[in-house]
Amino acid sequence: MRRLWIKVCGLRTTDTLTAAVDAGADAVGFVFHAASPRHLAAAEARVIAAAVPPGIEKVAVFLHPTQAEIDAAIDAVRPDWVQTDAADLAGLRLPAGQRVLPVYRTDRSLPSQQDLPRRYLLESGRSGAGERADWNEAARLAAAGELVLAGGLDVGNVADAIAVVRPFGIDVSSGVESTRGVKDAVLIRNFVNAARAAHARVASSSLGVIEQ
Repeated sequence: MRRLWIKVCGLRTTDTLTAAVDAGADAVGFVFHAASPRHLAAAEARVIAAAVPPGIEKVAVFLHPTQAEIDAAIDAVRPDWVQTDAADLAGLRLPAGQRVLPVYRTDRSLPSQQDLPRRYLLESGRSGAGERADWNEAARLAAAGELVLAGGLDVGNVADAIAVVRPFGIDVSSGVESTRGVKDAVLIRNFVNAARAAHARVASSSLGVIEQ
């Protein structure tokens, strides 16, 4: 069974990084956007990124960044992925071989399935605001590549999201916070457990396995 790729985004401390890793996340996201309550300065991100263990992917997350912001964050984090709106990428210079996770939003026009990259993130209109993406639109696109579903996911709805969309991966941020911008270790663990269980049920159903 293919493993569901789970990213916990907007980490700001080594304690919450440890919580995400211990819960079984595959990737962790560091936000570089001054207007966000999850924003990290490059120096802060460098310290936390240094604690990421091997095998866990690092994602540098932006929204309409300047080249200087990109350069500073990449130098600090050495990310496996750079995540920003797809339209931002054309104006940025990235290191050779840098993998990108383009963000598309369901409140605006989307590319055709043929024009989508292999892996991409599908989000609502506003990142990190608990605003849910259009799951029906996501389900339509999921077969076209490695769709990572974001937007308003939490422990109460992630099972339904996975059943409807059948994504390659999921991305959570505000849904595992006790207050805005503050991650909660218990919520992280419960979310990852719920997502893993839901993915196993969907996979079993797809194989025609009847649950006992």
